[in-house]
Amino acid sequence: MKIGILALQGDFAEHGSMLKKLGVETVEVRLPEHLNGLHGLIIPGGESTTIGKLAVAYGLMDPLREFGKSHAIWGTCAGAIFLSNDIGRDQPLLGLMNIKVQRNAFGRQVDSFETDLEIEELYKATRTKHPYHAVFIRAPIIQSVGGNAKVLSALEDGRIVAAQQGHLLATSFHPELTDDTRFHEYFISLAG
Repeated sequence: MKIGILALQGDFAEHGSMLKKLGVETVEVRLPEHLNGLHGLIIPGGESTTIGKLAVAYGLMDPLREFGKSHAIWGTCAGAIFLSNDIGRDQPLLGLMNIKVQRNAFGRQVDSFETDLEIEELYKATRTKHPYHAVFIRAPIIQSVGGNAKVLSALEDGRIVAAQQGHLLATSFHPELTDDTRFHEYFISLAG
């Protein structure tokens, strides 16, 4: 198993550490040829506008879209924005997931928070039945899912924070900033 981490900007090193804990080989992806031989790709949190502009500059947009047709991709926070097909403003997006995302939906950095989430798919995949402690930092909200995308988790007030569309995964929060490897295990199962 070899998982790439888009390493243009953001917290790609933290995802690498989580995958190494699980014994997974990782590749930092900065150019189209770095996608060769990968089973899946993580697009980390960071700044979605910057990630998009750099992906355009390095000729990654079409190769990433092509990769996502047959390989697992997981976007966390800014990565979820980049995967989406609609954010209500003009910036480079992959448009792979049929989700509408609102950037910085919870407010500024000082409004960051942590909470426990019930995620049934995670329980089924990892056979552990305890809440997932999620870290939200300037997080987006998944406003809606369409087509064959489905909601994986929402806050108590109904705001969607995790979605899946086949082998594509989007989370508003940062699983790489916890000690809980279950979301990374779940993604590995999608990539396998």
